[in-house]
Order: sequence, then C-alpha cells, then structure tokens
Amino acid sequence: MSGASVPTRKLGDLTVAAIGFGAMTITQLAGYDVDRGRRTVHAALDAGVRLFDTADVYGPAGAGDGVNELALMDALRTWSGPADDIVVATKGGHLRYPETDTWWTNGSYAHLRRACTASIRRLGLDPIPLYHHHRPDPQLPYEESVSALRALHDEGLIARVGISNVDADRIGIAQSILGDALVSVQNEYSPGVRTAEKEIRACEERGIAFLSWGPFGGMREAKSLGAGGSPFAEVAHAHGVSIHQIALAWQLHRSPVVIPIPGASRPESVLDSVAAAALTLTAEELTLLDTPAESGS
Repeated sequence: MSGASVPTRKLGDLTVAAIGFGAMTITQLAGYDVDRGRRTVHAALDAGVRLFDTADVYGPAGAGDGVNELALMDALRTWSGPADDIVVATKGGHLRYPETDTWWTNGSYAHLRRACTASIRRLGLDPIPLYHHHRPDPQLPYEESVSALRALHDEGLIARVGISNVDADRIGIAQSILGDALVSVQNEYSPGVRTAEKEIRACEERGIAFLSWGPFGGMREAKSLGAGGSPFAEVAHAHGVSIHQIALAWQLHRSPVVIPIPGASRPESVLDSVAAAALTLTAEELTLLDTPAESGS
C-alpha cells in the first residue's frame, strides 16, 4: 500500500496517516532484535505511516532512558525514502528507576526541561515535532506541569504539545494554557477499554487529535475479541480480515479525531494495521460493535 492511498487525519497544523506507529514494542524486551525492529519501522514508512510515537522511558527493564528513542531514530534514518514529512512524538514526565524497574512521575519544569533537552540530543531533532507530557504528577497542580510545557514551547524546544493519560477536565485546563500549541491527547482506548469516550468528545469539541494507545488491549482482551461469537470476530469473519483490523477500523469510525497508534514488532503486523484505515464498516456492523460500550461493559 502506498503512502498516497492511506486516509489521513489532522494533527494540529499537520496532516498524517490515520494510523500511527507505537514504537515501544520494537525494544520492549531484553535482547530485542535490532534488525527486525528496523525492518518493521521501514515497513510502516513504506505503507505510508508518518507519525511515530516513542518516550524517554521506553525500553527493556533496567536499560535506562532513551533506548527506544535511539532505536527508532536509527530505523528512521536508515530508510531510503524522503524524511521531510515524518513526525516523531516523544514523551517526558515519567521516571523509571533501572535498579528496581519502578515508575514515578515528575511534572516539574526543571525535570521536563532536562528530559526534553535529553530527548532532543538523542533524537537529533530541534525542536521536537511533538512532545507529550507522559502522565500527570499527583504531587503538583496540573496547571504547573502544563505551564512548564508552555515554557518549553515558547523557548522553541518543542514545536507542538500533547498531553497523555488525562481526563476531560485536564484537557480544558491544558488548552486554556497552551492554546493552539496543544494538538493531541494520548489516552488508552480499545474495544475493551472505552473509558475515554468523554475525552474523545472533548477533543472533537476543541479540534484536538486523540491518539489511542493500546488499541487492541492486552493479551486477555485480544483473546476475547477473537473468541467465537464475539462481535469483533463476527465482523472480521464477514470481511475476511483480522480482528485487529476491525478494532482499528471501529475506532476510526467512532470519531474523526481518533488516530490509533498500534505497536508492532513485525512488518506483517504493520501492514495489517495500516490496511484498517481503508476498511469501511456498515451502520449495522458499527451498531453491533458499539453494543458493549452502550451496555456498560
């Protein structure tokens, strides 16, 4: 599938393919396959994907910061095609202690600036095209962290701002401080985790892209989606495609602001995901797929 054939969506002042790429999976485990990760990213680029999501803390347990950022940039730079329209999004504000592999948050200006400048060095991108605040810091007023992002944007370190793992109220707070600099919200959303419906509506009202992470859910959810008699299995069978394609196509039909960012560790998975962007679901199929959300599950 060529890049020209992939449906697109708005990301602030940018236009990107309707399916992004969650890069976390290419370095998820110790002993990850560098060459396979590179081939997977190249497959995404060849298929028309232009939005790539990473974070400073992504990588195997105990490996330290920047592993995924460096692996992603290695893959992007070794691709033979033009790179002028590639959008790299990274995140800061989450900490991961390598000795114990425990997680914490720090939403202060001092930490976010250090994290941002470290990401700039690793990515070789100045400014960073899109920088997400990874997760609210419960020790700080949310306004303080968002004001730190505003400062990073005003300093020219980041071109666009995103927020992640937030509720609708925080989306309003962030936009009141960031204005047009806020272009995206990144929250979990999948057939089995539909708690972000209110946040998707808030993004629609404000003209902000909603990047759905974990769009297939965990292993247990993926297994239940494929179980005989499930709505997603039924629709997948009717179209002769994978349940993963139906999960992504359903999300794209739910709202014009949704851009799923599925992870992949194999080229074949990328191609399957990208094909979902061109899949049309009928009104009857959408009603069937929407039923779990409407029944409260």
